[in-house]
Amino acid sequence: MDFVMGTGRTLNKAPRTRPIKSQGEKRRRIKAQRARLVKLGLGEEDVAKMQPEEVRKRVQKPAKVKKAVAAAAAAK
Repeated sequence: MDFVMGTGRTLNKAPRTRPIKSQGEKRRRIKAQRARLVKLGLGEEDVAKMQPEEVRKRVQKPAKVKKAVAAAAAAK
């Protein structure tokens, strides 16, 4: 029985399958994340002042954001 090691397509193709991130897509994602924070109860002007890193960090923990908004509303 002859066993020949295969050299299929997976070993010959160039690494072109990884998608390239575009600036337009990045802006769309940031805009959607900012809208999500406004929906959670943060003020629109407060969200507009935030840096993108801060927006991403807060979007990841929506329960914390809701709790903070509720505490701020109770303090007023």
